Amino acid sequence: MGIHILAEFLGVDQGKISRVERTREILDRVVSRSGFRAISSSFHQFEPYGVSAVYLLAESHLSVHTWPEYGYIALDIFSCGGEEPAYMAYELLVDEFQPKMIERRIIRRNLYEKVGAKNTG
Repeated sequence: MGIHILAEFLGVDQGKISRVERTREILDRVVSRSGFRAISSSFHQFEPYGVSAVYLLAESHLSVHTWPEYGYIALDIFSCGGEEPAYMAYELLVDEFQPKMIERRIIRRNLYEKVGAKNTG
């Protein structure tokens, strides 16, 4: 069904994650270069700083929430259209944000495949 990458970045340059404009430039570039197809995106600017961003993708979604005062990003990538774009987006985000510390979890969304369609309802 899909792959879900959850990650936390720490030690990110505050200038990249404080304001929507800069964060949007980075995320638009990542989504485009990863092969994902964006349907829409939504951004919220927190005051005095901090950003939440969500991309609705043809393949599922990508979201980022930032805490510039800690140099922290909470990241969520879900792809049901194949693993390659998800991994590519993750690597591009690491390259763009250059965190000093990363924690990553990968969840395979495949219960349907494990159980089989006949047992779902």
